[in-house]
Amino acid sequence: MSPETLVPHLPVEPAAAPFNAAEFDEYVMTTYGRFPLALERGLGCRVWDTEGREYLDFVAGIATCTLGHAHPALVAAVTQQIQTLHHVSNLYYIPQQGELAKWLVEHSCAERTFFCNSGAEANEGAIKLARKYAHTVLNISDPVIITAHASFHGRTLAAITATGQPKYQKNFNPLVPGFHYVPYNDLAALEAAIAELDSQERRVAAILLEPLQGEGGVNPGDVAYFQRIREICDQTGILLMLDEVQVGMGRSGKLWGYENLGIEPDVFTSAKGLGGGIPIGALLCKSFCDVFEAGDHASTFGGNPFVCGVALSVCHTLEQENLLANVQARGEQLRAGLEAIAQRYPTLLAEVRGWGLITGLVLQPEVALTAGDIVKAAMAEGLLLVPAGPKVLRWVPPLIVSEAEVAQALQAVERAIAGLSV
Repeated sequence: MSPETLVPHLPVEPAAAPFNAAEFDEYVMTTYGRFPLALERGLGCRVWDTEGREYLDFVAGIATCTLGHAHPALVAAVTQQIQTLHHVSNLYYIPQQGELAKWLVEHSCAERTFFCNSGAEANEGAIKLARKYAHTVLNISDPVIITAHASFHGRTLAAITATGQPKYQKNFNPLVPGFHYVPYNDLAALEAAIAELDSQERRVAAILLEPLQGEGGVNPGDVAYFQRIREICDQTGILLMLDEVQVGMGRSGKLWGYENLGIEPDVFTSAKGLGGGIPIGALLCKSFCDVFEAGDHASTFGGNPFVCGVALSVCHTLEQENLLANVQARGEQLRAGLEAIAQRYPTLLAEVRGWGLITGLVLQPEVALTAGDIVKAAMAEGLLLVPAGPKVLRWVPPLIVSEAEVAQALQAVERAIAGLSV
């Protein structure tokens, strides 16, 4: 089934009652700066709000809805699994969990898998794994994990400490000890940090990086940088851990982001696109660093029959519908279109960067306009986008997006930019 003919764009009935934002805010914590939009229904790459207005969804739950909305395979998997068995404890064998783990291992460099509920939890698991490996294998008493400035690894306390962005850490002190930050794609800075940290006694246990920084501005990793890190880790026994939460599951144009860099990690994490919008996370590693034993780590909901059955349908659909080819083609189309727009507005737009269907449109640093301003203007044109920092507009549509939908999105954002530049 091609993305062009995935699902019909059916008419949408208006909501039974008007959405009340004031009432929502009365009962829900204000942890999000929400746009004034309440979404009610989705189909393919399109969503409708409670007023019945249609939008092209180039946010996809922030790079999460791999197959878009209401994909037949996803609907079938959800329906089948909820009618049989949706949750049991990990005290028992769960066949769907074993099948999903097998698929992930057979389609990656990993050899073992642990399931949880989110990317932050997967990264927490990776941090715990690295620390136990440091103590039990490397004989490090005070382990340090090196991460990058402008990174993003989640919102739990250890994950925001790993995240090299002070804005996410403000007022949450004391942070978790044992992290050190270096500039991304700066090999000299990384080597200097390892030398300094290990100068008195060995401390560096792992290096945790995103193959492409998503939240930090859609910054692709440099191939030579990552290949040299792989060499350093091979020579020293340091674990190379990659956060594939945003770029994994085909978003980069390859199944995993690390494939764009010509290396294999020792540990990597997945979430977001793995479940196509159903919450699931995964920690994957090679056998040599699988040091967890019974009782070391756990998750009540992680890997239950429901989420694993749905995630399996996402995995199989990626293969059956040859979605990686679509990601590559639509990604090239999107970046070519955005580069043409950038050439028409050179005083406003600086560059276009990314892989596959994670693309950043970068604003000139000196302009007063922000990515959020363009998001709001594009919304008025029927296009949903998301910022990646104040100066980068992030494009992360479902992997089933069609050529016509990419063209329509490009037209909408150019109308928005033209209106703002007047």
